[in-house]
Order: sequence, then C-alpha cells, then structure tokens
Amino acid sequence: MRQGKSFGSIAFTDAVKALQEKAGSRASYARMEKHSYADGLTENEMAFIAGRDSFYMASIGANDFPYIQHRGGPIGFLTVLDKNRISCVDYKGNMQFISLGNFTTNNNVALIMVDYPTRTRLKILAKVEVVGNATPKHERMLIFHIEAYDWNCPQYITPRYTLAEIEAAL
Repeated sequence: MRQGKSFGSIAFTDAVKALQEKAGSRASYARMEKHSYADGLTENEMAFIAGRDSFYMASIGANDFPYIQHRGGPIGFLTVLDKNRISCVDYKGNMQFISLGNFTTNNNVALIMVDYPTRTRLKILAKVEVVGNATPKHERMLIFHIEAYDWNCPQYITPRYTLAEIEAAL
C-alpha cells in the first residue's frame, strides 16, 4: 500500500471533487481524504475478507472501457497474505479471459466485497499480479496489492442469505 494514500485521495479526481463541491459534500469528503490507511488492513478488514465467498472485480480494458466480473468460491478462496496483499484462486471459467487480457495493459482493479446479511461493504483499490500456471483445478493465482480501501455505507444493500445460512437459522 502506498504510504500516505487514502481511498479518497485516489478515487476523488478533480471532476469528482467538482461534483462534490456543487452538491455540498466536498468538505466532508476532504476530511475523509486526509485519513490514511498507510498501515494496511486491520484485523477487522482481514476477518471480513477471509469470510467472503465472492466479490466483484472491475478492470480496465485497452479500449478504456471498464469490465466488471463476479468471482466466487468456497469461503477461504480469498486469502489475506498480509496487511497489504490478498489473493484468490483463479478458477477455470468460461475462458473469455477478459479480465486477464485487461491486466496485460492495466493492472489497476477495484474490488467490492459485500456481506449481504449484515449489509456491510468493503471497497478496495489494488494492483493485480497474476501468478502461476494452470492446474486441473485452477488456472492461476491473483494477488492484489492493496493501494487503498474504504468501508461503504449500508444504504440500499438488500439483505440476502445463502441456503446454508437459512438452513442454519432453521
């Protein structure tokens, strides 16, 4: 993670700041920008990430269009390596290779991880590194070098439950 960078200092471009100013929210977000997560993930983020069975990933193509993909697997497929890096197994999918192709020209990614029952959302900005060769079970590993992260508000997150969560509740 880059020293002294916060989520806002990366996400809030001049165009974003101009819109925030016009809407009256800039002062609040300027304070947020000054808050830095330079020491990396805390135990709270690490536990949240380790408990995910899916996440959404956005990459950027050579044509400047974003591509968003859902990644999923059993709890534990997403691993915290240390306070600045997480990884996941890249399971064999439909073999379109859009994300992997995008990584060859731009390794910046945005990740969104959601815990629907608790209406909790973590946003991560990272640089992805592709590691390893294919095996019968998975293609490779993706290592995400975290640049910044932010917890997002629960507004508009509809609680959803997995079959296992429903069965456990019954």
